[in-house]
Amino acid sequence: MKIASVQVDIKDEETKEQRIERVSAKLDELEGQDLIVLPEIWATGYFSFDKYTQEAEEINGSFVKHFSEKAKKLGAYLHAGSFVEKEGDKFFNTSILFNREGQLVGTSRKIHLFRYGSAEGEILTRGLKPAVLDTEFGKIGLSTCYDLRFPELFRSQVDQGAKIFLVTSAWPHQRLAHWNLFNTARALENQCFLISSNCSGKTNNVLMGGHSQVVDPWGTVIASAGEFETIVKTEINLEQIDDIRYVFPQLKHRVL
Repeated sequence: MKIASVQVDIKDEETKEQRIERVSAKLDELEGQDLIVLPEIWATGYFSFDKYTQEAEEINGSFVKHFSEKAKKLGAYLHAGSFVEKEGDKFFNTSILFNREGQLVGTSRKIHLFRYGSAEGEILTRGLKPAVLDTEFGKIGLSTCYDLRFPELFRSQVDQGAKIFLVTSAWPHQRLAHWNLFNTARALENQCFLISSNCSGKTNNVLMGGHSQVVDPWGTVIASAGEFETIVKTEINLEQIDDIRYVFPQLKHRVL
């Protein structure tokens, strides 16, 4: 299974439309990949809270339609990151996953809204249900940035059959050590593959952490980015999940 995690620089001088155009051109270079992952609220910019409501879109809006077409063109599963979704008078941090035909497999509304130096919790409404989606690769669990700090969410997804975690994020450099730790821990403790995509660059005076990565079920980082915009590519063998769970059956040994 060929994986590509796209790490996107968030530049304050770029408009949403310009960034979508630039990133779309990068995606055009990724034909032949099976799964592509993008960061959290990368088009608007996570820390551009003043733009959230004005750039929000409904689930059938232009952002979703554009990346539906892109997934179909690439013939790949595309996790287009998250965007600010408008539904009625509420706003959500919503992740979207498309299949190879460009069909929307499902969505995930961020459950744990970040409130430490962030206005996200004041503007947005949290999601209520952990997302586990059926794909040709098996069940995939979706989560967003701050969700990574809550192991119960990931264990809930494993209990629903998830074997792959996709994490879209806008994690700052200030807490990079935590980011690296949680990527490894969530994969290791659940014996799953974890693919994360984080933002890079500096936006609204916040330096982003980068270091998008792919972690295997042993907790080994098999591919990782640095601090700058790049694309992390690697291949994973999904049989490794069941092999590891057979040899070291920790999930069967749970008593709580």
